[in-house]
Amino acid sequence: MERDITRKTSDPRVADLVRAGRIRLGLFLPLYTKNPVTGELRGALGVGALAHEIGRAIAERLGIEVELIGYPTPPAVMECLKAGACDVGFMGIEPSRAAEVDFSPPVVQFKFTCLMAAGSSIRVIADADRPEIRIAVVHDHASTLALSRILKEAKLVYAETADDAFDLLCTRHADVMASTRRILVDYSTQLPGSRVLEDHYGVNLVGVAVPKSRPGRLAYISQFIEEAKESWLVQQTIERLGGRELELAAL
Repeated sequence: MERDITRKTSDPRVADLVRAGRIRLGLFLPLYTKNPVTGELRGALGVGALAHEIGRAIAERLGIEVELIGYPTPPAVMECLKAGACDVGFMGIEPSRAAEVDFSPPVVQFKFTCLMAAGSSIRVIADADRPEIRIAVVHDHASTLALSRILKEAKLVYAETADDAFDLLCTRHADVMASTRRILVDYSTQLPGSRVLEDHYGVNLVGVAVPKSRPGRLAYISQFIEEAKESWLVQQTIERLGGRELELAAL
């Protein structure tokens, strides 16, 4: 029998969130969209929508609201967490980030790959690692950090957002764009003749980030995440959102 993971709680580890009446969830572009009329933020692109749903489930258990806070880049969300302006974030679990914030167990995982413009001779990831190849990436994105550890010859061309990186590819200031498969598939529909490589160069484990000054909050949310995975809440949410590029992280 599945456990009810949305039951309300008065756990002292998250008493500060209950007193505040909200849990502030930090997301970076392109994991959220903004309603141009109301200004309301919503999770997007599968992983962002999943983060929004998990934030809602945590808030429901606590009897409070979830508030999305949008930032342009992952480093901006990191700063939000460290400054106490966000209560939690949702991002790839990277060693460099783990030195600054704490992470729950991974929730989902998805693959990193590359997008080629029309006419490119690159067929697999290894073909892109040549001195003349310029790869557009988002500064400090998990996909960029993973790629920087394996490249030997290709040049990384940094952008602040995924849209900026895509512009580099479209304007021929880069030969390749590297990111998550889901993001690249979406961008490929905007660039005629482009294609996403079938292979991948890494797997991103995504978890909930918590400020290091909040060990109680981390313990509570880590427990919630494990229960959500065991109860099939995460898997059912992935299937409902149509997140075919997302996979449940190992229990």
